[in-house]
Amino acid sequence: MRLAMILPVVKEGEFEEPTRCPYRGCKGKHFRLHQEVDKPVRDTVYPLVKARRYRCLWCKRTFRVYPTGVSRAQTSLRVQGLAVMLYLLGLSYGAVSLALGALGVYLCKSQVYLIVQEAARRIPGLSRQQVFEGIRTQAMDADVTSVRCRGQWLPLGLAVDENRGLVLSVDALSGEDAQSLQEWMAPIAQAVGAEILVTDDADAFKQVADAVGLKHQVCKSHVKRNTDALVEALKPLAMQHADGSLAAIGVSSEQAVADLDRLRELVARRPVDGEKALEALYQRYAGATPPKRGETASVAYRIRCLLLDRWNLWKRLVMYRQWQGTRRATG
Repeated sequence: MRLAMILPVVKEGEFEEPTRCPYRGCKGKHFRLHQEVDKPVRDTVYPLVKARRYRCLWCKRTFRVYPTGVSRAQTSLRVQGLAVMLYLLGLSYGAVSLALGALGVYLCKSQVYLIVQEAARRIPGLSRQQVFEGIRTQAMDADVTSVRCRGQWLPLGLAVDENRGLVLSVDALSGEDAQSLQEWMAPIAQAVGAEILVTDDADAFKQVADAVGLKHQVCKSHVKRNTDALVEALKPLAMQHADGSLAAIGVSSEQAVADLDRLRELVARRPVDGEKALEALYQRYAGATPPKRGETASVAYRIRCLLLDRWNLWKRLVMYRQWQGTRRATG
């Protein structure tokens, strides 16, 4: 898809000379320049422009004429057009506000809403559905990030067509819990007909995928990085064998280190029999006891939890093997 966007321009000093008095009932067609006044404006280039006041020679009243791209509104036509364009491309009112703020123009969400509604009134049928009409994707990629806005961190949700890399939505979120993520992602997935959700391995995304009925592919590189970091943290503890927890379940330090290396290999290579291999590794540590209140988890128990987590995660880690999309992963 390719969009051609033509935004209004602001030309300071360029005026259209009046040809008719704007006051109702006045037939005046001749005017005299009365004065020039400053006009503050929200724009990406000009914070201030000059407006002209003309006096009608018929009714003796004055009126303003603004330079090209500026009206009586405080926001320039250029910024108004940019706000409408960003909204039609899938950004929420809040996300449009953030994007414009990054360009040095502040508009609150309600101002963006009013601008979009006014554009819709002038152009019947204007809607973001027209921009994305016919877009369907088997797989939708979703992620959450945070941006600093007025001294506070604001969570943003980003939804992308996994096959084509097309941004479907950028939205300000009320939170990063499963309920907030579901309220954000479910309508998007339904609109584009998504069957697969691709995310990192955060538990909240797993809950959303299950609740909405989507197949779930977790990011392989994300899981691999996390696994590598956890293995590297646990191996020195297993070699020291300081707390005696491994001996309590009949596992030597050497065996524990070998099992951790095997776990890292399984996550990196994802063999066909990987799920069974993880189950066998977990059973070796199944007898490790959880810590009591106020105690620190033992090395054996931490290894047990890591193996159990990766065993439970396996189906989501290799779901790509069922993916028939145009960018199906391999391995």
